[in-house]
Amino acid sequence: MSQLITLFDSHCHLDAEQFDADRDAVIRALPGFGIVACLTCGSDIATSKAAIALAEQYPFVYAAAGIHPHEVAKASFDELDEVEALLSHPKVVALGEIGLDHYYDFSPRGLQEEFLVLQLQIAKKHNKPVILHVREAHGAMIDLLTQHKDSLPKGVLHCYSGSAESVAVYEKLGFHISFAGSLTFKNAQKLRLAAEAVSSDRLLIETDSPYLAPVPHRGKRNHPGLVGEVCRLLADIRGMSTADMAALTCRNACALFGLDAQNICPPAP
Repeated sequence: MSQLITLFDSHCHLDAEQFDADRDAVIRALPGFGIVACLTCGSDIATSKAAIALAEQYPFVYAAAGIHPHEVAKASFDELDEVEALLSHPKVVALGEIGLDHYYDFSPRGLQEEFLVLQLQIAKKHNKPVILHVREAHGAMIDLLTQHKDSLPKGVLHCYSGSAESVAVYEKLGFHISFAGSLTFKNAQKLRLAAEAVSSDRLLIETDSPYLAPVPHRGKRNHPGLVGEVCRLLADIRGMSTADMAALTCRNACALFGLDAQNICPPAP
């Protein structure tokens, strides 16, 4: 059994203003936490381009480009052509983050669905996985994905917040499930049951940093190095060593995002 900790943070926002004062130092320190790869995600055209710029600068950083449901009210449909163009960049491995947010409702729900469907189509056309944001909208998301089930790209439910029962539905639709620092929170029993339900080959881990710092860092700025806290708890929930969980989720992320696991992750135990 390998003791090498090899962590892939499958979702972060390294362009966020919370990193403005020390971004380079934070990123350069990540290998010391066992980070071998991280995926920094856009929320609109500007942040997608910022994510790509960071991926160009650091070999272990990859990027995703897309328009977040919070941002679609401010976006034009023409911007989807820009998203599509960004997918051709060699460091862009996914389209996202995209999805539905019925908690904040910063954008009209119908418009959120329009942008989501169009971005799903773009991802399918270019054979890129999608990164799905779903908040207080799992019923609507499952309905929409089911309507389009014959033409869906692969993808991941990032920062999963749904039930154990919904895990099976998302998996049948072809999606991975990613857990963030919220898994470590005291009131996260529903999430822990969901974490038990995910198939081993569909599990991912993430930080969603600079947000959602895991216990015992809750309330502080999060960063990709703290994905190890998520990994440790997920390993405990599923009766695995932390090293084996790190290796498993690293290989799963590479498989989803089309990266070479042999070069990034440790060999299978």
